[in-house]
Amino acid sequence: MGNRTPLYQCHLDAGAKIVDFAGWDMPINYGSQIAEHEAVRGDAGMFDVSHMTVVDVSGGDAKTYLQHLLANDVDRLQLSGKALYSCMLNQQGGVIDDLIVYYLRDGFYRVVINSATREKDLAWLDRQAQGYADLGIKFRDDVAMLAVQGPNARDKAIGLFEDYQQESLRQLVRFQGAEFDDCFVARTGYTGEDGFEIMMLAERMPELWQRMLEAGIAPCGLGARDTLRLEAGMNLYGTDMDETTTPLVSGLAWTVVLDDTRDFVGKQALLDQQAAGVQQSFVGLLLLDKGILRNHLKVVTPLGEGEITSGSYSPTLQRSIAMARVPSGAEGQVEVEVRNKMLRAEIVKLPFVREGKSMLNDGGNQ
Repeated sequence: MGNRTPLYQCHLDAGAKIVDFAGWDMPINYGSQIAEHEAVRGDAGMFDVSHMTVVDVSGGDAKTYLQHLLANDVDRLQLSGKALYSCMLNQQGGVIDDLIVYYLRDGFYRVVINSATREKDLAWLDRQAQGYADLGIKFRDDVAMLAVQGPNARDKAIGLFEDYQQESLRQLVRFQGAEFDDCFVARTGYTGEDGFEIMMLAERMPELWQRMLEAGIAPCGLGARDTLRLEAGMNLYGTDMDETTTPLVSGLAWTVVLDDTRDFVGKQALLDQQAAGVQQSFVGLLLLDKGILRNHLKVVTPLGEGEITSGSYSPTLQRSIAMARVPSGAEGQVEVEVRNKMLRAEIVKLPFVREGKSMLNDGGNQ
């Protein structure tokens, strides 16, 4: 038996198929993965993401600590509730994890990291905290997390909150959250759709889940979450990047701030890689022949070989898509080796889908 979130019984009651995910018993789907995918693209769906790791960082040294820890610069966070996406790197510039950090107020930040990397992440956070006298790092195992995503998700979810909270939620801009007593609601997500990620005390989450169901929000599993994030061009840790790859070859250069005097773990390695010339690009692939693109398939380009990092069928585009690491400068048509056959694919810009709409032109180019 794996770890279970506070919503485990709710998943069983909803008819979920449970699988092991990074040591957690989680729903892969509730019947039809494609129906769940389409619910998020066309209406509203919800995901139990309570397996994610919530960590509160506080104290007079909290900001300085996070500026050293993260490749992105938390000094950019000036508005209460504002969120920042960043990578946490090792000394070689490899990605230990990707995460979101929220600025709640001076001396208090909330960090959300991945479940599969929990133990190593928490150890790394403690290790990097050495030397900071006024710093608190608190793992919030008492907090559960629910993501509500889709074009109608915000409207359906806001109505479930108290009257005095609703106006604040309506005013949230993208990548900003609001704190209400023991609840934190952020306008963020991992699907390419609008919506909220809601964090609250674990014992209160099953009641919220039930109210979401009654409001017509569909329960969705990990399967739909993966195809949604792939269409949205969003990286998955351990698949699209890890400790052996840097943000510069993982399509995440936009999350790195190198042009200031701030030092952070892994900065010198990134500067060295940049000076030597980044040898790989992170791109989208659109399959032109019949078949399905899968992880780790070989990509053959005129400039050399690459590899698919994430690949699947896109329910929105009704075609197979993938993200891949290929030689820098590769473009146009390439070939992918699928079951000893070479299939044609087109290099395209990410994302494939944004807010339910295809970002592809007729020919597949962008």
